[in-house]
Amino acid sequence: MSRLNFTSDYTVTCTPEILKGLASLGHESFTGYGFDRISEEARNKIRELCVAPEAEVYFLSGGTQANEVVINTWLAPYQGVIAATTGHVALHEAGAIEHGGHKVLAIPGVDAKVSAEGVRKFVENYYADDNHEHMVMPGLVYISNPSEYGTVYSLKELEELSAVCHEFQLPLYMDGARLAYALASDGYDLTLPDIARLCDGFYIGGTKCGALYGEAVVFPKKNTIPHFFTMVKQNGALFAKGWGAGSQFLTLMSDGLYEKLGRNAIEKANEIRKALDEKGYTQYIRNTTNQIFIVLTKEKNEELARSVELGFWENLPDGHVVMRIATSWATTEEDVKALIELL
Repeated sequence: MSRLNFTSDYTVTCTPEILKGLASLGHESFTGYGFDRISEEARNKIRELCVAPEAEVYFLSGGTQANEVVINTWLAPYQGVIAATTGHVALHEAGAIEHGGHKVLAIPGVDAKVSAEGVRKFVENYYADDNHEHMVMPGLVYISNPSEYGTVYSLKELEELSAVCHEFQLPLYMDGARLAYALASDGYDLTLPDIARLCDGFYIGGTKCGALYGEAVVFPKKNTIPHFFTMVKQNGALFAKGWGAGSQFLTLMSDGLYEKLGRNAIEKANEIRKALDEKGYTQYIRNTTNQIFIVLTKEKNEELARSVELGFWENLPDGHVVMRIATSWATTEEDVKALIELL
């Protein structure tokens, strides 16, 4: 019998609607590189949902690739990107940003999120330093929503952060790898139009939200990064069969499917959270999305590992370990019941 798998939200192929959409294309011939009618329909659907009629939309294969191309193209050679110390670009992207010649300027987060106050303090300290011309200049602010610990930005938090970024002429860029799970979380007050209004760039995650692969990079204002298409090509990130990603996003963004997929993960995560509380487990950080972080002894972790795969997150100074339970668009009620019984 195979072990249950709660390691991440991209372990299952894709939602059946996407396979059906791809299969419906049959042997039709398409223009390459995203200049096909399917990709344009997907872009128009995203523009409509974001209430951003002039938005430029590009389909890239994965989150690290999207972050690397966007950030390293956006920054001047002497600039770095502000991110939380726990941010994905700071920890889990194998130095992709640094590989492109830019420093990640890590600052302490609040519940794993970059705060307006934190950005203001960092930038003001930079310019107050008489030696700042010898230092890496902050040129962009990176956030992920949900964060790497599953926490989300409220409308108020994003408005405050956007205001500070624009005060200092810093573009605000949101990594939306798990955006479906933020938008579907209980009582969430941030919408796609809000994100398009308050961020200078962001991406809508597909890989972790029901697609085979792919992320949709969105620049709400036209010509935000001149010749971005060329830079995507230069970085080896341009799909020849662009219609493959376009078809997936056309499906995801139609008929409320993206929100529906996100909601399944949230409902299943809430069931697990309730069981964890009832059984006396400690949750390392509380959030309302699909990632649950529990504190285990190493012995308990080894015991659970015989029957269920969880994601390792970090070792704690007292010898305990933080493990992640990730639900997804594909998590079933049977999966949840089996996990709760093991717990």
